[in-house]
This record gives sequence, C-alpha cells and structure tokens, in this order.
Amino acid sequence: MKDQDIVIIGQQDWDIEIGSNCKNIALELSKNNRVLYINNPLDRRTILQRRNEPKIQKRLALLKKGNHIEEIHTNLWNLYPATVLESINWIKYKPVYNFLNKINNRRFSKSIEAAVENLGFKNYILFNDNLISRAFYLDEWLKPSLKIYYLRDNLNGVSYFKKAMIEQEQLIHKWDLTFANSDYLADYARAFNKHAYMVGQGCDLSIFEEENIEVAQELRNLNHPIIGYTGFLTGLRLDIEMLEYLAKERPQWNIVLVGPEDKAFEASALHQLPNVHFLGNKRPESLPHYIQAFDVAINPQLVNETTVGNYPRKIDEYLAMGKPVVATRTPFMDYFKAHTYLPSDKKEFIQCIEVAMLENSIQKEEARKSFAQEHTWEKNVKKMYTLIEENNAFHKGEK
Repeated sequence: MKDQDIVIIGQQDWDIEIGSNCKNIALELSKNNRVLYINNPLDRRTILQRRNEPKIQKRLALLKKGNHIEEIHTNLWNLYPATVLESINWIKYKPVYNFLNKINNRRFSKSIEAAVENLGFKNYILFNDNLISRAFYLDEWLKPSLKIYYLRDNLNGVSYFKKAMIEQEQLIHKWDLTFANSDYLADYARAFNKHAYMVGQGCDLSIFEEENIEVAQELRNLNHPIIGYTGFLTGLRLDIEMLEYLAKERPQWNIVLVGPEDKAFEASALHQLPNVHFLGNKRPESLPHYIQAFDVAINPQLVNETTVGNYPRKIDEYLAMGKPVVATRTPFMDYFKAHTYLPSDKKEFIQCIEVAMLENSIQKEEARKSFAQEHTWEKNVKKMYTLIEENNAFHKGEK
C-alpha cells in the first residue's frame, strides 16, 4: 500500500516517555504513506490537576495559538488539537454521559478536520489505537474511507475502563476492521466483528542488534548473576509478590528493574531489599546497555484479564540480544515456548532462572536472535497492508 493518507488516534500522545506500538506503526506507515498522528486533547480535569507539569504547560501555550501541527519527518506530522474536552468520566447516568461525550467527540473531530484540510488529506484511513469514548462518534463527522481498530490490550481488565459508559466491544462492532497483536485478542474481537485479524507484533530491533554493546555504567560494578526487567513497573501487570520471593530466596542474585514505577511498586517492600535495584526511567535507545548486563531477562507477569492475551514486546527485545528469558506462562506466551522458559508459579520461576543460566550457549543465543528477527515492524505493517487491500477489494466487488 502506497500514497495513502492515514490519520492515527489513540491512548498515547507522541511525546510519551515510554515505548509505543502505535508510534512505531506510524513511523513504518509513513515510509510509503502520509500520516497524521493525533495527540489527545486536554481535558479540564487534567488542566486543573497537572497544569504545572512542563508537558501540560507546552500544551496550554500551543492551545492559545490554535491547532498546532509539528512535522516529525517527511510524510509524518503530529497534531496538538486546539480544543479542551469536558471531564465526564465521573458521570454515571448514561444519557447525560452520552450527550456530553458526543459534544466532546464533535470538538475533537473539528480539530482533526481542520488539520486534515490543512495537510490536504483525502479519502483517509482512520487508525485507532484503543481509544474508546473519545472516538465513539468520530466516524459520524470525519467519514473516513476505512476505520481500523487496533487491539493490543484487553482494556476490560483495567478498572478505569470497567467503569466506562462505553465499552470496547461497541467500538470493535462499529469499525470496519480490527487488528490484534495476539491470537487471543483476535479471537476475543471476532465475537463482535467478523473482520478481526491477528497481525502479530513488531519490534524495532536495530538498537538491540548492534555489535559490542557496552554495559550501562550503573551496572558495571554489580555482582553477577543479574536478573533483569525493563519496562513500566505496574502492579496491574507485574507480580510484585513474585519479585519479592525471588529476591528473598536468592539473596546472591541481583534483581535489576529498569523503568518508571506506579504507586503499587513505589509502596512495595522491594525497596527495602538490598539485592533489588530500581534504576528508574531510561531513554528507549539506552535499554540495550542495561539488557547487556542481564544474565537472565524476566517478565514476571500477573495472569489476569489484562495480561492473559498480551504480547509483551520486551520478549523480542530480550531475544534479539540473545538473552535467556524467563516469563510467566500465559496462553499467548506459548508462542515463545521454543525460545523462552515459561514457569507457572514462583517456585518454578526460580528453577527456570537456574536452568536458563546453566543451559545457555552460543547456539541458543543465535537461535533466539534469529527468532526475534521474524517480528519487525516492517513485517507487521506489511500484514496490515495485505488485509487492508483485501478489504478494499472485497468492498469493490473484486472478490
């Protein structure tokens, strides 16, 4: 697919500080198409509660100037919408919520319409990365040529979305295609839209494949073995109790956690354990230098409604560097079973780490790297192109 105009909306703004599937997809799409990536509009509650944050101050300054479009690079733009939405999530009476949400959607759509006209976009595809309420009525005003819902998380497992007046399934039902990054999520979506497809997961492996990656300065004097994790440290997805168990049962292991923490992690007893090291948030491009120090890379997930069908792309990043990987077994993690160790409980987790260190070899490292190479963003987006073209052909009566 080439020379298509594409508008992307979603949960994450372009200036998000952690990795983003949708940003990577936008970058890949923009190689052959024109892409407008939309930041979320500010809402009144955010302005009141976070107005002193630098990011919010930037948004407020740009808001005074109207719609602001930044060119990221050739064929890729980022819109800061010139509108403020009402904060309505506290409203529990559905008719009132729907009425105000429709007003919010209309405000949002006007900003998008203005940007689309400014850039000269025609017959564009609207690609939605898990944005629900704020996107529910957009199709009525924007009238895109094709609506794609991108499903990479089952948001029904998140308390915020459990209480929402508009459910994810309603959007899946309304939109033309649903792309999911796991078989589990594709099967879930297919109950609400027969045009739901598993497209897999992409990963920018280039920075993980460089030769002679140096170990991060912070870890050079840390004793081995080092058992490490990179990513958002959130009690919604990660098993804090499991990590505490690992650290206490194997005090000779250093547990290194690289990433920002949520309140559950900040309040956890992990901070009192001498062999657990919180290194904080790091720039994505610096992560290989931390992973390089790991003897075993881990993903100690909780198994719940949110994680059960989740594709954790950090697994590909670990494997791309040839690292032994131990990750909690979930139905979808069987996809990686030939190249990872998949324990079902905390005792097995320790055993798997010990076996992973014992069995590691050059041959296993090369096999892991080769497997990870199958999961690039280029291949991921190419599969999306095929499905879009098949859909277009079907609706034109060519099939």
